[in-house]
Amino acid sequence: MKEPSRLSATRTEQAQRPGPPRRLTTVDEVEATVGRPAPVVMLKQISGLDEGCRTVLARCPVAALGYRDADGTARTTFIGGRPGFARVDSPTRISFSLPGPGDPYGPVSLFFLLPGVGEILRVNGSVTARKGAETTVGIEEAYVHCAQAVLRSRLWQPPTPSATTAPATTELAGDGPLRGPGVAEFLATAPFLALSTWDSSGGSDTSPRGDRRAAARILDSRTLVIPDRKGNKRADTLHNLLRDDRLSLAALVPGRSGVLHVRGRGAITDDPALLETMALRGMPPHLALLIDVEHAEVTGNDAVARARLWTPGAHLDRATAPDLMAMAGEHLAANTSRAAGGPPAFLLKAVGAIPGIDRLLRLVMNRAYRSGLREEGYEDTGTGTAGRRRGLPRRRPAGAGAPGALLREVRVAEVRRETPSAVTLVLEDADGKPRPFAFRPGQFFTLVADIDGRPVRRAYSASSAPGASRLEVTVKHVAGGRFSTHVHQGLRAGDRLAVRGPSGSFHGGPRPPGETVLIAAGSGVTPMMSMIRTRLAVRAGRDRIALLYSSRSAEEIIFSGELTRLAKDRPDRLSVTHVLTRADGRLDAAGVRRWITGLSPSPDAHYFVCGPEPLMDAVQGVLAGLGVPDEAVHHERYAGGADTGTATTVPRRMTVEKDGEPVGAVVVEPGQTLLDAGLAAGLPMPHSCTVGNCGDCRVRLRGGEVAQNEPNCLTPRQRADGYVLTCVGCPLSEVTLDIADP
Repeated sequence: MKEPSRLSATRTEQAQRPGPPRRLTTVDEVEATVGRPAPVVMLKQISGLDEGCRTVLARCPVAALGYRDADGTARTTFIGGRPGFARVDSPTRISFSLPGPGDPYGPVSLFFLLPGVGEILRVNGSVTARKGAETTVGIEEAYVHCAQAVLRSRLWQPPTPSATTAPATTELAGDGPLRGPGVAEFLATAPFLALSTWDSSGGSDTSPRGDRRAAARILDSRTLVIPDRKGNKRADTLHNLLRDDRLSLAALVPGRSGVLHVRGRGAITDDPALLETMALRGMPPHLALLIDVEHAEVTGNDAVARARLWTPGAHLDRATAPDLMAMAGEHLAANTSRAAGGPPAFLLKAVGAIPGIDRLLRLVMNRAYRSGLREEGYEDTGTGTAGRRRGLPRRRPAGAGAPGALLREVRVAEVRRETPSAVTLVLEDADGKPRPFAFRPGQFFTLVADIDGRPVRRAYSASSAPGASRLEVTVKHVAGGRFSTHVHQGLRAGDRLAVRGPSGSFHGGPRPPGETVLIAAGSGVTPMMSMIRTRLAVRAGRDRIALLYSSRSAEEIIFSGELTRLAKDRPDRLSVTHVLTRADGRLDAAGVRRWITGLSPSPDAHYFVCGPEPLMDAVQGVLAGLGVPDEAVHHERYAGGADTGTATTVPRRMTVEKDGEPVGAVVVEPGQTLLDAGLAAGLPMPHSCTVGNCGDCRVRLRGGEVAQNEPNCLTPRQRADGYVLTCVGCPLSEVTLDIADP
């Protein structure tokens, strides 16, 4: 027996309404209001992905996904983060990463969004395989959805600061889920959502819903109402709810990278008094959905943040964007030859062959959209100039300066074992075109990998010489380290990563000093190796290099063979001294002092130190005692690589200024860093490494409180002066930042 709905309100809330709204419970009641879809509507769906569908998936950076886990819990979320995230394995199978929560089980449904495009590609199927976060779906049907939900919501319009900030909301009575942190405020400004339902046979449907300002409205602390305005009469959502009232939804606010997740139970109503409250210019919707909310939560969403849907240049160029209405016409033509009740296939094909017909049909379709929206009561129904070609509500000009352009996609050309606990990744451009990696010896790159469906970033020094078309980074395995474990156990030749950089000031500048003293321990030798390889490649060079290198044992000496060979081949320029801690004991200040005094370096020598904190502190103390000036000492300190964004579970507003002048404002979602939120909103946030090592994202905190991951590269003086690192900082309150060059 189906669990009864809890659409009862508190006594106070009941007193505000004359009685519970009337519910529709039969197909006849629904169709008496909505009508039945024309046969041509049902002929637009196909049973697999054709070339047009594959083109859409290759360009699409984000999709809505509805699924249930093994316990039957309904969930809707947004997945993706970059174009082509959904891989087409065959015409009837796709795969993608889904980090959770819950493992999808059975039927699933998706719709794919193209930034700036009104129409949507919908795909329904079932989970056929699940390995970690990797999910494979067998496709049962695909079809094009009209642009009305996008147009109603103005989803692709440039967001204004007020659009992401909700007006003051009335305190909700009761203790329902809609009183959760940030939920009511999010709903008040969320014009677009994905709504997932299921039928009695287990089929799934996820459909877009859009409205001006707010797609779903709060009736009380546990009840939402969504207007159901006129559409193509297919009404899959309504028919599903008559058989199974469980549903879930995920809502978006343009300009924000968070998502509101809701699940509960739904009912259909035609209650005139309730519908009247949602009227536009005196025209109420014909039906509404009442949702008894069981769970509601605002969270940061990696896919939306990485896709940066509302940043300048994110929208597809109208000249190259797929025309989904033309694609729908092709689907219709293909199906009419196999079904009765539609126009003859030969006629559709003949019409499609007329020169310029696509443009004409687009103009006709956009006029139909405008007419339909006016009939529903919408005042501003313009689709914009670009919309006359590709169904674009309004397109911002494309630009190369979109945030995130510093990411460079690479493929793993080789994984080379250096020691039992260290490997070198040999990376090259993913497109196969050889381009040099420019950096200064000693600098590091930030590697970005999708691990269990989420982007993870870690910084690693380049161990190769600059200028080559292949970049080498050497990664030592750290017990419990998420990224290093992935590198050592999961990466293979052919796998893809992204790199950002170079970053860091750990280098000797454009001209190397006459004498360089290197002191390293463990993987701290990797930037030193880049320096050594670069210097010794200059055969006519006269500079000298001395390396003191501490390792646990002989088998743990990274680059052991190459260091031995180089020192043997160029004894006039390179000397290498090893300390094996298992045999010789830990390298301490006394040992460092003996080695340096025995070396007798020149007064103008420069010193580079990289290793564990105790060794670095010991070396700095020795050098200070020997009178070495601070400007001649260079050290590299790495942050621990802990995941950021765990300091708050409440959305917080961030205002960004430059020299006191306002630049913009954005909401930092739970689980986000200040930098992630700013970049997702298109704000000009300074950054480089994104992991707390380089200091390029350092800004002054003008107001509010920020928690930061430790350790990071901020000095005690910088902290005292009020600086924070946005890449590892999370707000504890509303904050104001000044991004002026420090």
